[in-house]
Amino acid sequence: MATKTLTVKVLNPKHVLFEGEARSVFLPGDLAEFEIMPYHAPIVSLLKAGEVVIDWTVRIPIIRGMVKYYHNECMVLVEEERRGPGEPAVKPS
Repeated sequence: MATKTLTVKVLNPKHVLFEGEARSVFLPGDLAEFEIMPYHAPIVSLLKAGEVVIDWTVRIPIIRGMVKYYHNECMVLVEEERRGPGEPAVKPS
């Protein structure tokens, strides 16, 4: 039986913002927003300012970035929005 999750890593140049299994990843693509689900077709895309949303519960605000999805692994490289002191990088919904 096929797994119903995909592996997701969200990284910035300094650290890992999210790493784990997910059922969906919603991304602000440079031409349009889109959602990646398990066994999506391979894709590479630039990302514009917005939020990376994982399983509709974890939100990561970004300025820009890129995504690569291949063989059920989603790698997202981002430049995060600037945060105030003590504000978490990953915002739960």
